[in-house]
Amino acid sequence: MPAREGYVTTEDGVRLFFQKIGSGAQTVIIPNGIYLFDDFERIAGGRTLIFYDLRNRGRSDTVSDGAKLARGIHNDVDDLDAVRRHFGVTRIDAIGHSYMGLMVALYAMKYPAHVNRVVQIGPTQPNAAKPYPAHLTGADATLAEVLSKLAQLSKEPRSEDPIEACRRFWSVLRPIYVVDPADAAKINWGRCDLPNELTFMRYWNENILPSIQSLHFTAEELAKVQSPVLTVHGARDRSSPYGVEGTGHRCCRTHGY
Repeated sequence: MPAREGYVTTEDGVRLFFQKIGSGAQTVIIPNGIYLFDDFERIAGGRTLIFYDLRNRGRSDTVSDGAKLARGIHNDVDDLDAVRRHFGVTRIDAIGHSYMGLMVALYAMKYPAHVNRVVQIGPTQPNAAKPYPAHLTGADATLAEVLSKLAQLSKEPRSEDPIEACRRFWSVLRPIYVVDPADAAKINWGRCDLPNELTFMRYWNENILPSIQSLHFTAEELAKVQSPVLTVHGARDRSSPYGVEGTGHRCCRTHGY
């Protein structure tokens, strides 16, 4: 099934690159999900799947105006709605992986009338400062080894080609996402050929992470979510604590996914 490509322009003029596949009545939007395209296109039957790159990520516009990055994850929430409006869809299903799992929950709080359901895959915990006991995390020897290697990489002089540096970073990081280390090579999320991804860590540290750390959910805010939320994680998820309370108030209804 051929995919259509193009750009969505946000209210502040940032172009977001998208790939769209399928033409079904059920519209599923996967923010920051283009690296998942090959895995998810198999569910395109009867659906319209829209994958897009976030602002200042992937093949979307590089943003040099700091004011257009300052809101961090909150920009991403409003950009998701810009994508929805661009395609003329009233209600969507949203799938978010990693910190996008948190973002789609924020979207469901802010725009509940436009959400059918939400799927979070290995989502970032809702309250960044909350500690979790070891038995509710995947803090094992593999994670410790990866963190040690990343620390060593950060101390090395930045003389090598940035693309090669990006590839080295991902070669070190990807074992945390698999059970069998032999499967680590199947993780190909780095997109190291794209300039935006080579500079992502600065954007993450200066804008995205602080915006996440400032979140403090209340029961009243969570109650704004009117759609079912399915949260999926590994049995020993190393990327986020899996004993975390859900970021929505309904859970565990798959509705055909």
